[in-house]
Amino acid sequence: MADNEVSRPKGAYDHRLKRMRDHGMKPVYRPGELQAHKNRVVECGWGRLVFGNTFSDPADLVSVLRDERPDQRDIAFYVRDPHVVLGTAPQELFLDPSHTYRLDLATYRPARNRRKGFTVRRLGSRRDAEAINILYTSRNMVPVPLDFFWNRMDQRELTVLVAEEDETGAIVGTAMGVNHDAATAGADKGASLWCLAVSPQARFPGIGEALVRRLAEQFKGRGVPYMDLSVMHDNTQAIALYEKLGFDRVPYFTVKLKNTINEALYAGPSVEEKLNPYATIIVNEARRRGIRSEIMDAEAGFFRLSYGGRSVRCRESLTDFTTGVAMSICDDKAVTHRVVRNAGLNVPRQILAGDEGRMSEFLTSVSSVVVKPARGEQGKGIAIGLSSMEEILRAVENARTYSDEVVLEECVSGHDLRLVVIDYKVVAAAIRKPAEIVGNGRATVRELIESQSRRRSAATGGESRIPLDDETLRCLAMVGYDLETVLPHGETVQVRKTANLHTGGTIHDVTGETHYALVDAAIRAARAIEIPVTGIDLMVPSHREADYWFIEANERPGLANHEPQPTAERFIDFLFPLSMPQPVRDALNRTGL
Repeated sequence: MADNEVSRPKGAYDHRLKRMRDHGMKPVYRPGELQAHKNRVVECGWGRLVFGNTFSDPADLVSVLRDERPDQRDIAFYVRDPHVVLGTAPQELFLDPSHTYRLDLATYRPARNRRKGFTVRRLGSRRDAEAINILYTSRNMVPVPLDFFWNRMDQRELTVLVAEEDETGAIVGTAMGVNHDAATAGADKGASLWCLAVSPQARFPGIGEALVRRLAEQFKGRGVPYMDLSVMHDNTQAIALYEKLGFDRVPYFTVKLKNTINEALYAGPSVEEKLNPYATIIVNEARRRGIRSEIMDAEAGFFRLSYGGRSVRCRESLTDFTTGVAMSICDDKAVTHRVVRNAGLNVPRQILAGDEGRMSEFLTSVSSVVVKPARGEQGKGIAIGLSSMEEILRAVENARTYSDEVVLEECVSGHDLRLVVIDYKVVAAAIRKPAEIVGNGRATVRELIESQSRRRSAATGGESRIPLDDETLRCLAMVGYDLETVLPHGETVQVRKTANLHTGGTIHDVTGETHYALVDAAIRAARAIEIPVTGIDLMVPSHREADYWFIEANERPGLANHEPQPTAERFIDFLFPLSMPQPVRDALNRTGL
């Protein structure tokens, strides 16, 4: 032995070796432990903290996470072999992009000086609980039902602290601590810190540090060996605070369920290219499921989705699965009319514009007509409710600027019902209403239209505006007004006859109220055209009744128009069935769909 070495008695390091075994780098599950120690979960109000190190079977852990309640966020912490757990349910779970930090409470030293201006104390009143939820909401965290704090929170397991300003009494910070020994019946001896939140309006510095220290001191006083926390990998400000307090990073992992609350954590960075809302809703749903998206032409809405061995090109909701024949049928309204008529659907009478004498005879037989380009979309070039040859000829001339062939169709009255069909199932139904304005006794019609257009454009990502064109002028003239008329207060005027969203129309969901006969008609029309994704337009007296007239089929329906119906989800289900979450697949299998 060298002269400068110090002889240490045998067993001098035993306490350190024991701590390394008990609280080392990998969370250990010992099969011989009591059954009471297995599969431990603690209710935290905002969700459940799931102790992954108490689960020996990954399937059990996945099953617990699948039971997550709506509007809550469960966290599986200390997950053993996270790659195995994720491999069990890759469409449903994700590895949280967070780091775990640990404070060794055996070596932790409390601060010498207490921060001034505020006091850290335990949650003590309903007012405190309400203030905590305000803080949670301001930080995009999940709020806690108020009754949880009084009726369901086990204070042996959870400690909730608040920071209160001494002068104003305002609650400006909060933190939650979990005692693992109590929560796991002794399977884990540590503690953890969660939900640290500080108000951006707080007037005093050091509130976050004071909350962390107070929890550390409480747990240290109870003989707890360490306190862990999970922090987002890019939260450099918080990480700097924790490292300043003595936390060290440890390689433990967190797994969560893919849900809307966690979406930003697993969907990845936003697509840089500017897509319209109809492409964006599809790309976002694909990325939520881990489906690769490649933007081919953002301006035109072209992208490619790839998953497993399948790659599908899309232009919004139009895909490689729609054949050229089906698209050409939808593209020509006269052809569409014949195809669905031959399939037994109710269609209004129709002729091609041409001979003036024939058009006059048609007008006489139906009394009122619709003029529309045989090819076209978004309601462009369409004039509705024409009852004179002068109007018809003018409308035909305008329609020919969009298509060489123009259709005259019997004008049938009713409500414009759009049904979205995906994989020959109706997934959404909505009544579409034409654009209208309401007078205030001061503004001209032009000003009211421009104001309404600005609101519609803002609400639809620039997709909906009321055109100041001949059709708008004609609709105004029908009620004796023009663009410079000051509309009386409270008077409502319909400024378009078509109900297209792109020309300022509005859409109103009626999915759960639509008569089955209308749903059946939409599916039969889609099957007649042999198009798996389409928007079927019917004119109906009421969406609750069976009567209808088929108007047209759209090969590229705007799925974003039908939220909150899950149109994008069903679209991705159709393209990539294996990307469906397992519970959805199980439900479909049970129903035989």
